[in-house]
Amino acid sequence: MNRNDSPVIEADRLTKRFDSFTAVDGISFCVGAGEIFGFLGANGAGKTTAMRMLCGLSQPTSGRATVAGCDVYREQEEIKKHIGYMSQKFSLYADLRVWENIRLFGGIYGLSGKRLSGKTEELLDVLGLEGERNTLVSSLPLGWKQKLAFSVAIIHEPEIVFLDEPTGGVDPVARRRFWELIMDASARGITVFVTTHYMDEAEYCDRVSIMVDGRIEALDKPSVLRDACGVGTMDEVFRSLARRAKRSE
Repeated sequence: MNRNDSPVIEADRLTKRFDSFTAVDGISFCVGAGEIFGFLGANGAGKTTAMRMLCGLSQPTSGRATVAGCDVYREQEEIKKHIGYMSQKFSLYADLRVWENIRLFGGIYGLSGKRLSGKTEELLDVLGLEGERNTLVSSLPLGWKQKLAFSVAIIHEPEIVFLDEPTGGVDPVARRRFWELIMDASARGITVFVTTHYMDEAEYCDRVSIMVDGRIEALDKPSVLRDACGVGTMDEVFRSLARRAKRSE
């Protein structure tokens, strides 16, 4: 682990089966507070299924796991109080104004009254969206939607934020700016659990795991993984491990 020796995510032989198909096959790992943890794998490797279990959205078949100290079997609703979530689709309501999205998600995450009003104004200022507060989200550029979606996902200052391929379809400059937001959140102690298909983004992570056919094939710092594979980039690391896959999406 990195940043903090006390894990906020622990998984031990976590498994998910669908009839005879094993989507997640006995994965074990820990993630520390404030760590940026990259959870990589090709389509069909089991990443999304594993993330759904950790978010309290899917019951494991076997193994154990805790998220923010909450058991994934018995405390699924409690887990949701300690996490934020953002998907590739940005999780925003396109037909609502910018300020309405902020207040909506703030309410969903338990904020109310003066705290919610204060957070709304704070985000509009920090994101430079004060002049666009009444703009429909559907009219915002993709990069702005992305930053807004991330900001509302952590509006309640959760212990952990899960990001499921959040930068898909975004240009390189906007992706880099988005990662600045991730690093800022990490510096404030928020653990970031992120999946991505962009291997250059893996270089920003404190540690990276790579799943192949439902199992974690490798887990370490990007520099250690590159050295172990004798290659110069995370893209080459990923390709060398992904070749071992026997199943497809």
